[in-house]
Amino acid sequence: MKNIQLIIYVFISLFIPSWLLAAEIGVEVYADDSYPPYSYIENGELKGIYTEILQKAFSRMEGYKVKIKPVPWKRGLSYIENGKGFAIYPPYHRTKERPYMWPYSIPILDERVIVVCRAEVLTRSIRPIWPDDYFGLVIGNNAGFSSGGDRFWEAVKDGKITVNEANGNEKNIMMLGLGRTDCYMNDRISILWELKQLKANGMYDEGGKHARLMEGATISIEQGFLAFTATGADKFPHMDDFILKFNTVIYAMRRSGELQKILDDFVR
Repeated sequence: MKNIQLIIYVFISLFIPSWLLAAEIGVEVYADDSYPPYSYIENGELKGIYTEILQKAFSRMEGYKVKIKPVPWKRGLSYIENGKGFAIYPPYHRTKERPYMWPYSIPILDERVIVVCRAEVLTRSIRPIWPDDYFGLVIGNNAGFSSGGDRFWEAVKDGKITVNEANGNEKNIMMLGLGRTDCYMNDRISILWELKQLKANGMYDEGGKHARLMEGATISIEQGFLAFTATGADKFPHMDDFILKFNTVIYAMRRSGELQKILDDFVR
């Protein structure tokens, strides 16, 4: 009997990878440390919509113990490129720009870029078509951001639309509320989250000192993913199993409405 047990042990040791035998596989995932409200550091703690979603997903993945490590975005990308990092969130799908990043998980969230306007701007005229329905208006934009699309920037160049740039959501929302711009374009959740903070802090008096705001046209839709290293894939033999389990959990969270609830809680 002892000889049979020894033979079985030797067989398992030789033919089954050690990572399958481990009770839990330790995995480190990088996170953008400065992308509010999706992934960011506040008072030394990693927070955000993606962070909350992934923390819950990882806790439900049998066989893995996942540590999330916040890093500056460019540094995280370099870790994935040189094969040091296993995975990072939340990049968009950019295989041409980042050939070192592959595969991607299933989409986690849709990030919708919209235009938000003072209510009077939208109630005077129905404006569903971007950018044509916004000719003649002053549009706020975050300095350095290239949202809007090619046709929008062509219209700006032709003098059909005026752009007023400021640094960050807060300044752009305040300018909009005071009537210095007609509309403001950015990610929808980022705008709603920032507006929520401003109202909570007593800085935005909607309907009083500041204009009531309404959502206008959708400009574009991007999706955020958990992406993995193609460069260092050989160092992570558990990658395929990890992705399968992660995708299964995210799919279940989407179907149950849990993802939408996390989103809603951030902007209410």
